[in-house]
Amino acid sequence: MILRDPVHGLVSFESEEEQVVERLMDTPEVQRLRRIRQLGVTNYAFPGAEHTRFAHAVGTAHVMKLLLARLRGIHGELPFWQQVTTDRARDALAAAFLHDVGHGPLSHLFEDAIPGTPHHEAWTERIILDPGTGVHKILVDLDPQMPERVAALASGRQASAASGDAALPYLAKAVSGTLDVDRCDYLLRDAHSTGVRYGDYDLPWLFRSLRFAPAKEGRAPGLAIDGAKGLPAIEAFILARLFMFQQVYLHKATRSAEWMIRTVLARASQCIAGGDRLPLVPRAIEQGAHGEPFSLGDYLELDDATVFTAIHAWESARDQPLADMARRIRGRALFKTYELFGEHAIAPGRNEAHAVAREIAERRGLDPDVYVGLDVSTDTPFGGEPEPLMVVFQKGPARPLSDVSFLLARLAGQVLSRVRLIVAPELREEITLALGVQGP
Repeated sequence: MILRDPVHGLVSFESEEEQVVERLMDTPEVQRLRRIRQLGVTNYAFPGAEHTRFAHAVGTAHVMKLLLARLRGIHGELPFWQQVTTDRARDALAAAFLHDVGHGPLSHLFEDAIPGTPHHEAWTERIILDPGTGVHKILVDLDPQMPERVAALASGRQASAASGDAALPYLAKAVSGTLDVDRCDYLLRDAHSTGVRYGDYDLPWLFRSLRFAPAKEGRAPGLAIDGAKGLPAIEAFILARLFMFQQVYLHKATRSAEWMIRTVLARASQCIAGGDRLPLVPRAIEQGAHGEPFSLGDYLELDDATVFTAIHAWESARDQPLADMARRIRGRALFKTYELFGEHAIAPGRNEAHAVAREIAERRGLDPDVYVGLDVSTDTPFGGEPEPLMVVFQKGPARPLSDVSFLLARLAGQVLSRVRLIVAPELREEITLALGVQGP
């Protein structure tokens, strides 16, 4: 199979071990990813952000293929039982391709909006292990123990010895870790689609800089960076992620749209739980509103289109706040955001500002739970991993990346935080005057 990709150019899966990607590609669970945007509603702020989870899955599998080629180029220094075999490579390719197969609609916001919704990682594992899915049937046909190994790899774990040839730690970290194939693809893909060049970095040189760290006694080695060649590449990679969070993932319009949709879904759930009959409610949302666990089949019926179709239908709901918010979302009449700084951004300052805004909404006859929100978004760009990425040198011991890099030493453990009030436009002027906050 040969595909054209806007980020990586020609992408091929032609060898025997790579054919697992082609076989998995036509399963219903993977094809569903064509109907889920990679960045949810980021296209409200960046019109080009229309790429899908499916495109990202293909790109991630391709990056894993590149990584496996590099690992095979250097694994001769390892004992044969720690080297990349055909079976291990096939498992790693499948895990990379399927790592997001359980993702819900509208990026991550769906997980927070419907009560009791498991995170996408749990759904991914369930899809891989459930005997009724097309994904499981493909994997078990190749090897009865393969689903367990792939599910473990997709979550960044090692499979148990009982599941056959257990994965190596460096392969598990390559699917989910500081330097993993997921991040390697989505940074480049998201930057390309949004037109934001901050996410660009030198992937070929980064992989060329990979080495194996010295193994601790009785353990397989982890991946490391060549100290003589790789520092600029890994610094650029980590800083690219930081800049993408600053400029894209935490963009004010994106966060406003996400908060509004989350509020609509939560309000709809409240209405359903209270006995209201809303049109075109997906079965999974209805079950979640009643506190009932929903089936895998009902979950897989959810995609961006089904959720937006339901929101459109709720424009005629008897609950006026729900109907109003649904109309605003479809017309992109986004709420305004006000960023809080300094003492206003931490408790109790931000809670007091939120309380003032809620009081103003109530005085204007607007439900404060719907028309005023406090959005706190955080990310730790680097640091905090139990097993930090190491840097190796020709002479001397391997050292943690934060000990070697001037830039990353200062970034290690730092938290990127954005605290914003999200308010209906008609409340903006009064809230601004009350708080003395200048909105962007």
